[in-house]
Amino acid sequence: MEPLSSEENCPSTHSSQSDSQYGSPPRGWSEELDEHGHTLYVSEYTNEKWIKHVDEQGRPYYYSADGSRSEWELPKYNLSPPISGEAPKSHSLERKQQEPIVLTKWRHSTYVLDISDKESVNAKPNSPESDSCPSSPKHPSTPSEKCGVLNVTKITEHGKKVRKNWASTWTVLQGSSLLFAKGQGSGTSWFGGNQSKPEFTVDLRGGSVEWASKEKSSKKHVIELKTRVGTELLIQSEIDSVINDWFRALSETINTHAWESDEAIEEDMPESPGSEKHDKEKDPRDSKKNRVVKNSSMESSEQKKTRVKLKKFLTRRPTLQAVRDKGYIKDQVFGCSLTALCQREGTSVPNFVKMCIEHVENTGLNVDGLYRVSGNLAVIQKLRFAVNHDEKVNLDDSKWEDIHVTTGALKMLFRELPEPLFTYASFNDFVEAIKNSDYKQRVQSIKDLIKQLPKPNQETMKVLFKHLKRVIDHGEVNRMTTQSVAIVFGPTLLRPEIETGNMAVHMVYQNQIVELILLEYENIFGR
Repeated sequence: MEPLSSEENCPSTHSSQSDSQYGSPPRGWSEELDEHGHTLYVSEYTNEKWIKHVDEQGRPYYYSADGSRSEWELPKYNLSPPISGEAPKSHSLERKQQEPIVLTKWRHSTYVLDISDKESVNAKPNSPESDSCPSSPKHPSTPSEKCGVLNVTKITEHGKKVRKNWASTWTVLQGSSLLFAKGQGSGTSWFGGNQSKPEFTVDLRGGSVEWASKEKSSKKHVIELKTRVGTELLIQSEIDSVINDWFRALSETINTHAWESDEAIEEDMPESPGSEKHDKEKDPRDSKKNRVVKNSSMESSEQKKTRVKLKKFLTRRPTLQAVRDKGYIKDQVFGCSLTALCQREGTSVPNFVKMCIEHVENTGLNVDGLYRVSGNLAVIQKLRFAVNHDEKVNLDDSKWEDIHVTTGALKMLFRELPEPLFTYASFNDFVEAIKNSDYKQRVQSIKDLIKQLPKPNQETMKVLFKHLKRVIDHGEVNRMTTQSVAIVFGPTLLRPEIETGNMAVHMVYQNQIVELILLEYENIFGR
């Protein structure tokens, strides 16, 4: 067999070449057509079936019908029966050029064969259990490919939290990559007959895998996978043995590729595969063009070095969650849970709540429509931004002179709590209590339920309702009655976790609960 002289030449010039050169099947092979019209070559010695294909560069190659092997030529066999246990010899996919080989339209998918994979092209056929995931050439030290249906969701993407969305996903572990597709599809391809590419791919190099805590998911058998670029996924299966196998496979893959450097990862994503190779193979026409090509190649190499350095810098940046966990970034005031906010500030009532109440009671109790009239939303958002970024806020400043800005910011704080002042878990209990026909028993039930709330909720509620009582005491001037205050604060302080069709009914109960607490404040909270 002659060695390869160039990319365009056929891989071999042996006398048993394919029918594209000789017009008839090689010796020891017969030719037939399958139901799809593809040419099948059947061995007269082993009855193996091979299919001929052509890659994007017009080079013919052959692959076995079960998808376990691919060769530049059909395997050759001796005329004497083969010795048992000895695999038939065949020409491998070795080429003179040291570039990766791209096999396209391979079972409706594309696979890049790395240089280090050449030794293992003559891989053993897959076991019957993995027929739906054809074996491809791979390095002996790489864990064997694995595929199956798993429940998958992203919880963080590039350092930013995303909403959970569990989906049943066809998952394939291939080399150092984990590939996901929406459905398995037919059994003749990795990602189904109608889908040639995975939905998304995760690079496992530099990642970590561990069992997810209950805080991450309430499901059983959940794996938490973190990548080097700040993406976090949860992978789950109801079958204990299946998820344990996946955990082992992912751990082995991550450990196997732990030694790979950033340069190696950069090389896996070339800017334009084959372009440099194409330029090298072109015969130079004149020295001037050579000089231009040299200059441009030097510039491109400098650009590539810059990209590598920039990529290193970006990929080594810690995720937002990691920085927050180390305490470099503080959680904001608006949108933070009441318990966490009070714990961080070392108080039982948030400082901003006390600041707003004090300012209103000093300057605004006589303002008409207090809490009912809306303030300027743009100014309220400026105040919100200043409080969230730990700026020194003085509500007596002229830019906050409108009292409705202060009251609007206070209402916004309670409205943006992740869990309302009256917790989600107690909502139905409060509704049932207010339905009680006996007034004394109704008040006692509300009082008992308030005592069951977390301490920060109780203390904040006590301070807020005491302030609202003072607002109502000035009702002759500001025209705010118990009913009007209850209408304003009912939906803000008390709401169900899941909104249903009976919102109007809930609103009536919300207003009645707030109104009862205002009327019976001293009985519920004491003098």
